[in-house]
Amino acid sequence: VWKVRYNLRDQLIMTGGSDSKVVLLNVASLASTDPVTEDEEEEEKENEQGKNEMREGVLEEYDKHEDSVYSVAWSSADPWLFASLSNDGRLVLNKVSKEIKFSIIL
Repeated sequence: VWKVRYNLRDQLIMTGGSDSKVVLLNVASLASTDPVTEDEEEEEKENEQGKNEMREGVLEEYDKHEDSVYSVAWSSADPWLFASLSNDGRLVLNKVSKEIKFSIIL
């Protein structure tokens, strides 16, 4: 892994490395949320029954490069848009999929 970038949406991390892939990860357990009491936590669990919770770990892998990805960056204008740059000379723009986006914001 050459580069790691944290998204301002607070739970997405993107990496680029020598395997020529850009990897999008979910780290919701590390998100900066307010501490919750045990009672509030139990209440939240009851309210969230039936909701699809997004899993932690690798969400997507993007393999549009043919050589090492040495830089990745999130857009400052659109929190769901990101770019990657590799030794093959390609600058690739991608968006977080709608499924992932909606599971985070809804």
